[in-house]
Amino acid sequence: MNSILKFFAAGTDAPRIADPAEVDRLYHYHRRNVIFILTLGYGLGYVCRLAFNVVKKPIMDAGIFTPEEVGFIGSMLLYGYAVGKFGNGFLADYANVKRFFAVGILMSALLNFGMSLSTVVGVSALLWALNGWFQGFGAPSSVVALSSWFSSHERGRYYGIWSTAHSIGEGLTYLGIAFLIAVPPKGLGLPWQWGFWTPAAVCVVAAFLLYRYLQDRPQTLGLPSIAEWSKDGSADAKPDAHDASRIWKDQLKVLAIPSMWVIALASSTMYITRYAINSWGNVYLQEIRGFDLFDANLFIFLNTAAGILGCVAFGYLSDKMFDARRPPANLIFALLELVPLFIIFYGPTNSVVLAIALVVYGFGLSGILASLGGLFAIDIAPKRVAGAAMGFIGIFSYIGAGTQDYISGKLIYDSEIRVVFSIGENSPTVYFYDYTIPIIFWVGASVISMLLAASLWRAKARD
Repeated sequence: MNSILKFFAAGTDAPRIADPAEVDRLYHYHRRNVIFILTLGYGLGYVCRLAFNVVKKPIMDAGIFTPEEVGFIGSMLLYGYAVGKFGNGFLADYANVKRFFAVGILMSALLNFGMSLSTVVGVSALLWALNGWFQGFGAPSSVVALSSWFSSHERGRYYGIWSTAHSIGEGLTYLGIAFLIAVPPKGLGLPWQWGFWTPAAVCVVAAFLLYRYLQDRPQTLGLPSIAEWSKDGSADAKPDAHDASRIWKDQLKVLAIPSMWVIALASSTMYITRYAINSWGNVYLQEIRGFDLFDANLFIFLNTAAGILGCVAFGYLSDKMFDARRPPANLIFALLELVPLFIIFYGPTNSVVLAIALVVYGFGLSGILASLGGLFAIDIAPKRVAGAAMGFIGIFSYIGAGTQDYISGKLIYDSEIRVVFSIGENSPTVYFYDYTIPIIFWVGASVISMLLAASLWRAKARD
């Protein structure tokens, strides 16, 4: 145990570099590397989180699991992630983030491989819950690294860039993995198994890149803190990593901020909609809109691709136009997310209209999630405990997401309509599902989230 703790412990401070020009050169060099490898590593690691969403329809069609069982298994990842993100958020404030992050992604890869071998509900649920736990290493590690390398007044822009990783990961999953399932390599495994093998391989690569190229705190390289180097006047983003009592006191302060609880609830309800589209959107497009598996996932890919622009636009807009105030940008992007939902679910079955609606929805959703999913909370929390703030928001967000997956699966299963084609003694049964009630649940959650976020209109970032 001591060896494990020593491996994950934050690095010690190196002797301070005296040459200001060298300090500036190294800071610029490592900041570019940090934002790039965080975004790439988190995006690649995300594939291991979403694999099950893509194989839901093939697994149900093969008779391996029912929709209710699929919803239960999917919810276990989200509950595991909720607990993992909370606990790991507190741990990340003490940890060497490059090692912490890399090990989490590697374990996620191994659990995806395990999922490819399981056809038992209980085993799959346990594996997927553990996958959620290890996926929970990523976001806290990322925000601790961002807070260590980027100052308060530029955080929105860089957080927005990092948040594009969600869309990168979703795009890779819903387009690349769906293609492998639709056209799997012949002679090796079933199509749905490729939906787990490929993400596992991708995450092994991601773990290696993170361990090799991500950096811990600037002080471990002999550099000053970001507050000292940027001269932005804010408190240090992360104190001496070995000052445990100080970190713990600041972590407890997170729980005493009323606005933090409102953000958590707003994020939780927004995550209901987010994961409803991620988890059931491709199934809905196949069942109700009549698209095949690849085309349905191509439409979801358009939504995630637009999210890349949405994250960057939110960070720039809130930093530059609103002086690092998030609430005005929250309202704008919440409306951009909510209005297209009515077109997606109640509009005409027209491929062009649907594609445009999904693009606008993805743009707005990614922006508002960049804020409610972490950035807004990090702004109002003590700067030394970004991991704890991210973890606190995360447990609410993913309890909401996990509850959604199970409730949605239950609502869809209860609406099942069975039609038997009378063409002989062994007439096949075709299953149809009514999405009316689930859609009201999904859209209503977005409305509640927008109202909760708007109630914090006067909240501002704390230096």
